[in-house]
Amino acid sequence: MNTEMRTRLRPFRAEALAHGIPAEDVERWLTLARPCVNLTPAKEGPELGVGQFGGPLLLPVGLPTPAYPFVASVDLAALPADATDLTLPSDGHLLFFSWPESDYPYSAGQVVYVPAGVAVTERDKQESWNSGNVDEYREMFASYPRGPLRASFDVSLPYHACVTLPGAQNTACIPGHPRAEELVKVWEKTQDDIAPAGTLQIGGYSDEEAVYLDPVEDAVSAAVQAVQAGNWEGPASADPADWVLLADWSAGADVAGWEGSTVHWVIQREDLAARRLDRAFASVYWNP
Repeated sequence: MNTEMRTRLRPFRAEALAHGIPAEDVERWLTLARPCVNLTPAKEGPELGVGQFGGPLLLPVGLPTPAYPFVASVDLAALPADATDLTLPSDGHLLFFSWPESDYPYSAGQVVYVPAGVAVTERDKQESWNSGNVDEYREMFASYPRGPLRASFDVSLPYHACVTLPGAQNTACIPGHPRAEELVKVWEKTQDDIAPAGTLQIGGYSDEEAVYLDPVEDAVSAAVQAVQAGNWEGPASADPADWVLLADWSAGADVAGWEGSTVHWVIQREDLAARRLDRAFASVYWNP
C-alpha cells in the first residue's frame, strides 16, 4: 500500500481502533487495500473524462456484435498506470456489455478490448441481443444510463468477511483476519468519507447490496458451471485466487425493473495478463 492510500485510510484506522480492534489486526487488514477507479456520470465527480455510458457502439471491423446490450466504454489512456493494480493495456478502449436479467449458468455479459488505432465500424446497439424486437427488452435498454463519465481514483477494502475454504462446504472468516466482520462494518461506516462508491468501478473489491462472500467467488462458481454446461468456453479455474474483479456496475440504480442488481465482470489473472479481455465472465446479483 502506497503512502497516499495509507493517508486516505486514516479515518478507517482511527474508527477501527476506537471500536477496540487491536492495532495489529487493523494493520493486517490494511494490507488488503487495493486501488480502484470509481466512474460516475459527468454531473458528479472531478472534471476528468474517461469514457461514457452508452454512446455510439464502435467495434473493430470483422468482430461480431456482442449478444448483450452495450453498457459503457472506458478510455484506458485516461487512466494513470497506478489507478488500479490490474494489468490493463495502457491505451485503447474497454467496452462493457451486460444484460442484468441473465441467469446461471450463462455469462451475463461480455468485455471487448479495442486497441488504439484499430479500424472500427459503428454497429446497431440492438441488432444482436434483441433480434426478436421484444418491446420489454427495448424498454429496459432505454433505461440504461447515457452520457460522459468522470473518474475518481480511490482505494478499496473488502466488503466481505467470509470465504469458502478449499474442500469445505461451510464458510469461514477470511484466513488470518479473525476480526474481519468488525473491520467490514468499520469500512461500511467510513467509506463515504474516504472513497464514495461510483456507478461503475474498475478494479478494487466487489460490492453488493447484501454481501457475505466475495462476489468474485460466486462469479467464479457460475463460470465453472457455465463451462460444465457447455455455455461458456473453458478452461475456468475453480480457485477464486486465480481470478480478479475487472469491473462492477450498480445496474439497479439505473435499469428499470432491476433495482438492487449488480453486474460483476471477472477475469482469470492469466487471461488479463495476456490481454484476452474477451475471456471476462459476467455474473449478476439481484436483491429486489
